[in-house]
Amino acid sequence: MNEVITAIAVVKFAILLLEGRITYIAFKAYRRTGEDSLHVLGIGFGVIMLGALLTGVANQFFSVSLELGVLANSIFVALDLAVIMYSLNMQQ
Repeated sequence: MNEVITAIAVVKFAILLLEGRITYIAFKAYRRTGEDSLHVLGIGFGVIMLGALLTGVANQFFSVSLELGVLANSIFVALDLAVIMYSLNMQQ
């Protein structure tokens, strides 16, 4: 079980790094173009980054169960996908 917890922590850290980079690129593109959809897209990817961070911290430091952590992370992912879908539909 300890190996699984370590693997989860490593994957969460990788998600944080990747999402941070994607969010940075989206905001950089927004500043360059002024497109509101890119701004909302950056926010959407930021939501996933925030969800990964908060659920990881909650699990490691506040003894939140793995099941509750997965549920909370899934809620953040669902919100993120809704925001990304909205940003993609702003162009229409």
